[in-house]
Amino acid sequence: MDSPDREEKVLVLDFGAQYVQLIARRVRELNVYSEIVPGATPLDELLAMQPKAIILSGGPSSVYEDGAPTVDAELFQAGIPILGICYGCQLMAHRMPGGAVEPGDKREFGRQALTVDEPDTLLHGVPAATSCWMSHGDRVQTVPDGFEVLAHTEHSHVAAMADADRGLAGVQFHPEVQHTPEGMQMLRSFLHDMAGCSGTWEMGSFVDHAVASLRERVGDKRILCALSGGVDSSVTAMLLDRAIGDQLTCMFLDHGLLRLDEAEQVKATFGPRLGDRFVAIDASEDFLSKLAGVTDPEEKRVIIGNTFIRVFERESAKLGEFHFIAHGTLYPDVIESGGDNTATIKTHHNVGGLPDDMKYENVEPLRQLFKDEVRTLGLELGLPEEIVWRQPFPGPGMAVRVIGEVTPERVATAQQADAIMRDELERAGVTGLAQWFAALADMRSVGVMGDGRTYEQPIILRAVTTEDFMTADWAAIPHEVLSRISNRIVNEVRGVNRVLYDITSKPPATIEWE
Repeated sequence: MDSPDREEKVLVLDFGAQYVQLIARRVRELNVYSEIVPGATPLDELLAMQPKAIILSGGPSSVYEDGAPTVDAELFQAGIPILGICYGCQLMAHRMPGGAVEPGDKREFGRQALTVDEPDTLLHGVPAATSCWMSHGDRVQTVPDGFEVLAHTEHSHVAAMADADRGLAGVQFHPEVQHTPEGMQMLRSFLHDMAGCSGTWEMGSFVDHAVASLRERVGDKRILCALSGGVDSSVTAMLLDRAIGDQLTCMFLDHGLLRLDEAEQVKATFGPRLGDRFVAIDASEDFLSKLAGVTDPEEKRVIIGNTFIRVFERESAKLGEFHFIAHGTLYPDVIESGGDNTATIKTHHNVGGLPDDMKYENVEPLRQLFKDEVRTLGLELGLPEEIVWRQPFPGPGMAVRVIGEVTPERVATAQQADAIMRDELERAGVTGLAQWFAALADMRSVGVMGDGRTYEQPIILRAVTTEDFMTADWAAIPHEVLSRISNRIVNEVRGVNRVLYDITSKPPATIEWE
């Protein structure tokens, strides 16, 4: 799908930055549409995208090393406002006449005091003394011709620089992270003042563009939507319903890997809403039989992706001819699956687990959005809050929360533990959780129950807080609540004699276990 607003599009060039997704997210928070593109994208392709502005991301390389990521020097002569962040700032200095980058006398990592020397242009409205988040060993030694130094730190005499006349600026620190308190003000100054972005992009404009784009692409053909009942697929279904109406059929496949009683909840929610355009299929035997004996998580995802398509093909043939299949794939799914020049973290079954000989064309109308943006879109489309705020659930379901082999018995164990966790969190009124679940480990440990020893499986509890699901922190659930959850699980769920709580952030971990 094309970008929602060509006039306001900002491209974020990815040079391997840890925070590249966060940069794009912050730009959108300022009501300017953004997209991440590989740093190696040729100049003619960048110009053909007609960006309003470009942001050069950070990265782990040194600009003067052989093979380091770079850009065509002509980019800085193209009349496009450009902001370089960390490595991007050094790249700007390195590729422009008069600039120089050298190894710093001392590296800067973490929070640093920032002194503003010139409070105009990029640093307009920023206090003279503030702080910033640094992560670098090299530094800009000399600014390019036409630039002036805007700010410094103890060990970086060029912490920020700009050529206001050409709309070019660079910062050695990371304005996109929360640890740079004035970072959003700096990004706002660049986007609004230096780049001339109007900041009018919002979800309503996305809906209008998406509807028009879907109608143009689909024409008079029919779409089959994979509706799981989760936030992403529900919003996808409602967006398609607005765009193409009766050309849409939503099929719910119960793959036997949902949360406890969830299949019945989905049917009760969407049956009345969509009428005869909602079709529910019990396909649990198809999935569980193919997963028998499989322990590798990537293999599980590919099997589930393939089986989804094959079952859809089989069942949809009973409903007439379809040309497209729609999924609720989001931007983090694309990025983590290795899209947009990013290393694969996991194969998302909507992105990398689909068969090559699939007879449908894939439609992913949400693939440019983050999770919180999808929730906003759901409200814009009139979905009730109980659907919009439903907790995220992976497409492969319990198959990636049952570590190791997936059997009906092990799935039931994970489902029961998950339901207990859900029940106790709701009873305790615990709020602020973005996602939580119980996973069944692929190991056994010794325990004591009654007068006998046990050798059974542990349950791993996971709960996180996050804004965009690209990074996440573990949730500090009260100990007494965790105690009740643990006590109930070992007493009520057969085959479990130990409960663990995962206190790892993302990164280095992912939210899901597989």
